[in-house]
Amino acid sequence: MPDEIKKNTNSLSYADAGVDIDAGNALVDRIKPVVKSTARPGSDTEIGGFGGLFDLKAAGFKDPILVAANDGVGTKLKIAIDSGIHDTVGIDLVAMCVNDLIVQGAEPLFFLDYYATGQLDNDVAAAVIEGIAAGCRDANCALIGGETAEMPGMYSKGDYDLAGFCVGAAERGNMLPTNDIEAGDVLIGLRSSGVHSNGYSLVRKIVEISGLNWQSPAPFEDGVTLGEALLRPTRIYVRQVLAALKAGHKIKALAHITGGGFTENIPRVLPDTLAASIDRSAIKAPPVFGWLANTGGVETNEMMRTFNCGVGMVLVASKNEADELINALKDEGEEPIVLGALIERDGDAVTYSGELAL
Repeated sequence: MPDEIKKNTNSLSYADAGVDIDAGNALVDRIKPVVKSTARPGSDTEIGGFGGLFDLKAAGFKDPILVAANDGVGTKLKIAIDSGIHDTVGIDLVAMCVNDLIVQGAEPLFFLDYYATGQLDNDVAAAVIEGIAAGCRDANCALIGGETAEMPGMYSKGDYDLAGFCVGAAERGNMLPTNDIEAGDVLIGLRSSGVHSNGYSLVRKIVEISGLNWQSPAPFEDGVTLGEALLRPTRIYVRQVLAALKAGHKIKALAHITGGGFTENIPRVLPDTLAASIDRSAIKAPPVFGWLANTGGVETNEMMRTFNCGVGMVLVASKNEADELINALKDEGEEPIVLGALIERDGDAVTYSGELAL
């Protein structure tokens, strides 16, 4: 081999292959105060080591069961990337995980993120991680670590992907759902902030059909672009549900209305002998859902199976305790609605009546 070729080959660095270690180190230094802002009892939010620490005893648990969840943001990320709005999808990432923990009666304790990109842009990455920290603060969940992976050749320029991992705990005997769910129990809905983080492959298809772009004024909401409206982050239900549980209000079950909508998610927390009877006319769907349904010609049953349609969390409570629980949720700033009740199952696990106002 000629000396010149040998010299050039031997002088290659990791940066020549597209990975900038210095940029990665600069990002870690930049986000350290953001991560520290998520500290809670039991946590160690000093990042840079090989693993994160959490002390369950310091968090106040005596005989805990650990509960873990992981999730992503799906193709909602594509809207963030194409619109250049990166500061909300981190909230979505946290919400999708912590809401899955609270439905099992578990208090979210700590969170870890995975951020992967082809070429690290510190401004974009910092905006995403700041969103993750904001979600963690909302859920009182410590961000104790994560991974930033720069993988040239794996992702197109400007693309990135996210995954989140969260661990929570509940005292033994306090897990949900309870074993006393029965016919006649009331279904209570908590409002969503919009589409949340599910169904975005269909959302993006409908936007394509509409001929609009992410910078177009949102046709269903004044004063914001279509991209801003569709990137509104998923609501986090941890504080209000935990407050109700810790105050002694009896919640028998919780269902996070994510991908699969009402039709697929509510049965996950019910015995096989029971079905949910839902009055669609009780739901106050935000205007975005009417626009999606009308622009895409999406039928009502498909809307209920794909989107939350304005209800991001469903609670199950006994008929005798429902009013007290509703009042407690109102005290936490919620606007709960009675969606229906549980009935003996004779066919479908979810039945519908009434018309969904879109």
